Amino acid sequence: MDLSYSPEAEAYRAKVRAFLAANLPADWQGLGALAGDEAEEWADRWRDVMAKNGFLGITWPKEYGGQGLTKLEQVVLGEELARARVPQYRAVDTTNIKMLGNTLVKWGTEEQKQKYLPRILSGEDTWVQGYSEPEAGSDLASVHLKAELDGDEWVLNGQKIWTSRGMEGTAIFLLARTDNTAAKHRGITFMLCPISTPGLEVRPIRTLTGVEEFCEVFLTDVRIPVANVVGPVNEGWKVANSLLGLERGEEAATNPIYFKAELERVIQLARDKGRINDPIIRDRLAWCHMKVEMMRFLGYRILTAVLRDGALGPEASISKLFWSEYHQVLADLAMELLGPEATVREGRRPYKHYRADEPGAANSSNSWIDVFLMNARSGTVYAGTSEIQRNILAENILGLPKEPQTNS
Repeated sequence: MDLSYSPEAEAYRAKVRAFLAANLPADWQGLGALAGDEAEEWADRWRDVMAKNGFLGITWPKEYGGQGLTKLEQVVLGEELARARVPQYRAVDTTNIKMLGNTLVKWGTEEQKQKYLPRILSGEDTWVQGYSEPEAGSDLASVHLKAELDGDEWVLNGQKIWTSRGMEGTAIFLLARTDNTAAKHRGITFMLCPISTPGLEVRPIRTLTGVEEFCEVFLTDVRIPVANVVGPVNEGWKVANSLLGLERGEEAATNPIYFKAELERVIQLARDKGRINDPIIRDRLAWCHMKVEMMRFLGYRILTAVLRDGALGPEASISKLFWSEYHQVLADLAMELLGPEATVREGRRPYKHYRADEPGAANSSNSWIDVFLMNARSGTVYAGTSEIQRNILAENILGLPKEPQTNS
């Protein structure tokens, strides 16, 4: 495995570091060091700075507002931003830029690219994801949202759920069932729908932690033009799979950085609680350190495959399974170290509710309670459950037979 970067990539790294040095405050400690509302506002301002300096959508063609760079430069950018403790996007831009934007570059028509990509980069449009349904989560091919063709429009009826930050979106990309007679993974179509479309309603969901991060979306006789279909009709499963691959690509490089910063927080928490010399605690911290280092080298392996083949294979499932199950062990340890403090909420709450909190966060009870309840507990469910990841690995790597399928 060659862990070195090309001279061109290192030149781009120097450019990114110069940008960060010129635009970050001298006393910058990381987004995690800011209070919740302040962090949200700072992330919005930082996104504008990134956009104006050409650091959003850098692999997109220049004619759509990108820089025409390679995936390796995208990895370098992600690494440097993570090390500088600044977000690559606003929280909602994970679906907006990373997922839909990259999908449109690959699958969109020329008209769709010209219309949507510049608006995504400018922040004029904010897209959220409409995949999961009450009866179709990790088994995404079971989607029931019905789409019927009526002249030059599709008429949509059904429901989506767990739409992250759906209340902030101006539009939603979704999967709809366009052929009920087709096999389970066929007859699905990828569509674009403005939130303002008549018949579409977004309702926030209050979670166990008291926040309204997720939403449910109801569609009743919602009409969208046929031009809003991305990719071929009835082949949305291919589009959806390529999108999910994009979600996990550069994370192979940045996840180890974020999780290492989080582990350093736990080590400091053990010091603060006077338990850093406890042999059992030290053994558990050493186990976590070992796992984060394994995550780093697994990330290099994934990146090597992506840069070589241009796509993610079963390695993505290995990575998802690895970090999500590790994170639950770490969060359990942090809560144990907090002891009775974990029963009383104090301090800053996490900026985001997936994976690790932002680097620089204090060891407040609020931070670790939410990381424990939301980030870590849900990590083995969202973006594909651990059971689904194991099925993928069993079928694609071990060659085991697929589970029996039932038609619903």
